[in-house]
Formats: sequence, C-alpha cells, structure tokens
Amino acid sequence: MSLGLLGFKLGMSQVFVGDGTVEPVTVLQLGPCPVLQIKTPKTDTAKGDGYPAVQLGFKDEARKAATRPGHGHVAAGLKSKRKEARQKAGVAIPPKADCEPQRHVREFRLDKGKGFVTKYDCTTGEAKVTVERIKATGDVKQPFQAYAEDLTVKVGQVLSVNDVFKDVLAVDVVSNSKGRGTQGVMKKWNFAGLPAAHGSKKNHRQPGSTSSLASNRGSGRPKKGRKLAGRYGAERVTIRNLAVVKLDGENNILLVRGGVPGHNGTLVMVSPTNKVGPGSPKAKTKKVEVAAGKKK
Repeated sequence: MSLGLLGFKLGMSQVFVGDGTVEPVTVLQLGPCPVLQIKTPKTDTAKGDGYPAVQLGFKDEARKAATRPGHGHVAAGLKSKRKEARQKAGVAIPPKADCEPQRHVREFRLDKGKGFVTKYDCTTGEAKVTVERIKATGDVKQPFQAYAEDLTVKVGQVLSVNDVFKDVLAVDVVSNSKGRGTQGVMKKWNFAGLPAAHGSKKNHRQPGSTSSLASNRGSGRPKKGRKLAGRYGAERVTIRNLAVVKLDGENNILLVRGGVPGHNGTLVMVSPTNKVGPGSPKAKTKKVEVAAGKKK
C-alpha cells in the first residue's frame, strides 16, 4: 500500500469525457486528513515501530464522545502524570498533531506493496517520500511519461486530494462490502443447484451431497475450505486499478471508473495502485511503435 487518503463513498453517477463517451463513476469524498503519527522501522540506534507507515485521521470526533487516550494521541497540551514522569526521566515525547480527536484512524504502510513510492525515509515526526507520478505528454509514440517527486510529510500536516493524487492514473480502493446476512450456497458461492426436473422434490437450491466429509480422517468433520451456506458480505474488499476520471481539489472529490464495494457513506481507503504489468499505469509509460504506412 502506498500513501493515500481516507474518505467516504458518496454514490455512483456518470460523466461525459472529452471524446463524448459516458463513463460510469463512483464519487469519493477524500480528506482532508491530518497526519497523526509517523511509524519508523527498527534501526541499530533506535527501537522504532518495526515498519514505516503514515497514520492518518479523518473527520473530527466530538470531544464528549472521545476517550482520554484519544485526546492524548493528538493533543500536545494535555496534562497527565505519566507524561510528566516520562519528561522527568528524560524520555523524549513524540510530536503531536495538535488537532481534534479523529473519528477514523488508519495507517498507510510504505514498505509493503509500495505502489508508486520508490524511496522513503521515516523519522519520528517526519517522513520523506519519493513518489513516482505519470503525466500526459501528448506524444503519439509515448503518450504518458513517468517522473519522480519528493514529498515531506510531517505530523500535524493536513493532506488533501491534490497532494496525494496529482497525476495519478489509477487507484486501489479498500472498503467493507454490504452485509447480506445468512445466505445459501447458490448466492454465496454461485452454485448451480440441483436439477429442476419433476423427480427432484423441494431441494433445488441444496448444496448437494456431503458424504465425502466422512472420509476426512474417519471423523466426519467438515474439511477445511468447504463451501457451505453462512454469513455473506460485510468483509474487507480491495478493488485494484480503478481509473481516475476526474479530480476536484476544491471539493475534495475523486471520480473513479467502476463500482466500489459498500453502501453509500461507507469508509474507504484510497491509494495509488500498486498493480504492474498489462493494463497498469506503469505499462502506459512504454513507448508505442507506430506502424509505417503501406506503400502504394
């Protein structure tokens, strides 16, 4: 996962693009997201957190609803006995974002599935990231060109859509799918069901025989991975390589082509895609060989 933003899914719509075609889009409201913490990897001189990451918050939480640890995570001036004891012992207090407690807090790791993050250097309170961007050139042989940009993310900084998704062609979206309750095997696992002839009596949607379970070490226990009826949906789903149709920095709106799991208003995590190979943004930066015209 690369550096991204948190937001809400507002719904689906359609927009007309430059060539006159209609694109089905999902409207995402992303950010602004304050940087709450910078996670650092372990080094020889410092213990660290074990991995590099940027922790972001989204939507202020009411102070009466926030817990005291939630206040202490973001407030720089909060007084506590533990804080005073650590200061007297000479322990350095990490920097705070000094903002309101956040309703949603998520981390974006910089080391696994880097995406367009080519280089990173994380210290306490600051992260220096080299991000690879792709811009349109207008050239027929090479319509897109990649370039690198250095970003400095500090605790307390507020990230917007323009900061993260400038010159980004496609994104990965993580959200929770709609919960559908307990469902049968035909809806959950796309089973074909039993024959619908007259000889089959009221068991057209059954999973079929389960006699093979008795061969599982002679115990009759269900084998691991057996597809049966049960809870369906309400799980974390990642949709990769959704094309960015439009970016509205003033209203913090991002339009992506296609659907996003979840109901309207669900929380989403959006980051530049880490997909490589055919169909990926990096594949578009390769030069295109233009065929020569046939001689008459």
